Amino acid sequence: MRGVVFRGPRELEVVTDLPEPAVRGPRDAVVRVTRSAICGSDLHPYRGGIPDFAPGTVLGHEFVGVVVDAGAEVPFAAGDRVSASDVIACGRCARCARGWHYHCPEATLFGYSTVVGPAVPGGQAEYVRVPFADVVLAACPPELSDEQMVFVGDLLSTACAAATAAVVPGDLTTVVGGGALGQLSAMCARAFGAAHVVLADPEPVRREDARALGFEAVEPGRLAAALDRHGGAAGVIEAVGSDSALATAVGAAAPRAIIAVVGAHSSRAMPLATQTAFTRELTLTFIVGDPIRDRARAVALLRSGALDPTAVISHRLHLTEAVDGYRLFDRREALKVVLQP
Repeated sequence: MRGVVFRGPRELEVVTDLPEPAVRGPRDAVVRVTRSAICGSDLHPYRGGIPDFAPGTVLGHEFVGVVVDAGAEVPFAAGDRVSASDVIACGRCARCARGWHYHCPEATLFGYSTVVGPAVPGGQAEYVRVPFADVVLAACPPELSDEQMVFVGDLLSTACAAATAAVVPGDLTTVVGGGALGQLSAMCARAFGAAHVVLADPEPVRREDARALGFEAVEPGRLAAALDRHGGAAGVIEAVGSDSALATAVGAAAPRAIIAVVGAHSSRAMPLATQTAFTRELTLTFIVGDPIRDRARAVALLRSGALDPTAVISHRLHLTEAVDGYRLFDRREALKVVLQP
């Protein structure tokens, strides 16, 4: 079986001799992957940002496919098209019952070593074993493509959560970061009633991408002037995960604004301008993303035609070209890379 294997920082290999997964218990399923994607979070281990990330890890937490085998407690049969949540959770504990799947005692992520929980091989492969498949998998509506549904298991559901938290209908929303998550967050903000969306990113290409989608796009240094023209931002979505992006988000927030942080943060520096946050009475909420809880709303957006996430795909590559895909993404020459086994 082919799969993308992490060997070390900036060292990946597409191997051909991985063992094919098998069902191990009544809640397992095996899925033949039809589309997977490279996520911005995949760049953290790729760049060496996670020192304990285990060599030999099969990468990838965004994938869709077709069930080939399933345990007795899985409500899917061979041939069913399914989308997988990036978060693996039991679905039966008290935290899962509250919709806190990321905080489940059994929680982990596909293809992310032991960063969150026990290691589970990821979806940048031809086949994947899915634990707790009765919870982790969701059916793909027949009218939606694999490329659309590959976003449901992570980015689009996370963007929906961010927009739900930050958007004040009829008011202005700012998005800090023009990567795929930022662009999707802007789309969701518009779909959820934002009167105007201003996106800030230092990369000219990403600003042009945002403008092509109908958003105002500016350099971070020009964001304050842009917001002054509109009376400030009632809601801010930070979709980068860096100290500087968080500082920009706080600076962009109008009094009583809500800042939804969906960029993956790992800094301990705490670059928060607490005087600004206090005097403006800001609300700051961090959102990891919970596709198990939020994917129904993401699917509803797709089915209604309110947005199409495939607009952010910049590269479609074969699985055997995944190493090139990572290099393009790392150099910021790709916005979103989708892989086909």
